[in-house]
Amino acid sequence: MILNPSKYLFIMTLILGTLISISSTSWLSVWVGLEINLLSFIPLIAQGENSLSTEASLKYFLIQALASSILLFSFILMQLTTTMNLLVYQELFIFLLISSLLLKMGAAPFHFWFPGTMEGLNWFNNMLLMTWQKIAPLMLLSYLIKFNMFTSMIILCSIITGSLGGLNQTSLRKLMAYSSINHLGWMIGGMLVGENMWLLYFLIYTILSLSVVLIFHSFQISYISQNYMILAPHPSLKFFLYTLLLSLGGLPPFLGFAPKWLIIQTLINANQILLISIMVITTLVTLFYYIRLTFSAFLLNPANLKWNLINPYSKIPLITTSMMTIISTTGLLFMMIIWSSN
Repeated sequence: MILNPSKYLFIMTLILGTLISISSTSWLSVWVGLEINLLSFIPLIAQGENSLSTEASLKYFLIQALASSILLFSFILMQLTTTMNLLVYQELFIFLLISSLLLKMGAAPFHFWFPGTMEGLNWFNNMLLMTWQKIAPLMLLSYLIKFNMFTSMIILCSIITGSLGGLNQTSLRKLMAYSSINHLGWMIGGMLVGENMWLLYFLIYTILSLSVVLIFHSFQISYISQNYMILAPHPSLKFFLYTLLLSLGGLPPFLGFAPKWLIIQTLINANQILLISIMVITTLVTLFYYIRLTFSAFLLNPANLKWNLINPYSKIPLITTSMMTIISTTGLLFMMIIWSSN
């Protein structure tokens, strides 16, 4: 994708808006940063190559504007309750504030806009939506979150929705969207047990997602059926892609299992046996549709193509994804060595 100067400007202000939000000391400046971020992302997605990009940009704008208005309304009322000594209502407004942040990041049950918006964007914008656009809401949520029934329901809703929603999908964009919702549940769970646990999870998730999306973008793959034919002349890329997908699903030998392992261990130490049991069982469903996709690609012999598919970008994902695959397959082993030495 060729970036013109206006897109460079919008990407810079997108980054600036997020940095303003996460470094602010008042909720008003947090809201200003989120609005700068929103107004920078809308032009990026409205100019996409996909014919559904205009619809996706309008849907994204309406949802984010609603969430921003709820956030502004909530912290204004929080200030009023503090000055008027009506602290009994403060928990209600914190609940509204958390709900607005969950709506912004697309966590279940506020996820209804997320898969449809992902379907209308190109892979570059999808990557921004899955990773960078979640940084500010997640950071702000980590300031407010407490372990209670509402938080447990949000975690379970996100993990169950992300697991079951991806079962009947043929679109890779929607598959990645439901996978992102599932990972959000784990990140919120990580916030309950440590300040930096969700940051480690988010970092590993970003690296793996970036590698997978790079392959999809380079070969312009949008549906599951395209994987078998387009990647048939590239067996090494095929191996790298499905190894990264299994790591993204959290299969134990790979790096994607490491943050899940830490969260499982810390939640068990916190006596949250029922919560972590449901989280693990439902995440196995997510791993199931990754394994189903991988088995089909490796075991079925695709038809030989009569035309030559030459992609000028084919060398770029080969080098990058080979490095990411090595990190993904050996990262857990190195982390275990570091932990045992400490």
